[in-house]
Amino acid sequence: MVADKGYNSRRLRSVLKSRRIKPMIPTFHNQPADPSFDRTTYRERNIVERVVGWLKESRRIGTRSEKLAVHFLAMVKLALIQRLFRRLEEPSNRT
Repeated sequence: MVADKGYNSRRLRSVLKSRRIKPMIPTFHNQPADPSFDRTTYRERNIVERVVGWLKESRRIGTRSEKLAVHFLAMVKLALIQRLFRRLEEPSNRT
């Protein structure tokens, strides 16, 4: 499980350990460093957060207007296609 420092607690770590889930949570500055913490893996978490952030820009996804999972997935796919088209139209991507 990859999470930020806000989820750094003994209780959560023990629950994860009992379920054999490796925590990827940085320690606070006043705690000893966790030797199993992988900084590279932790930084990839930012990619997921950015994807969720720009998906929420689509109002129907952010407010969960679509109640059926199949319709919600269709709206996510449309938002991704829309985002792809925006990226392709950016001047920096032209050859």
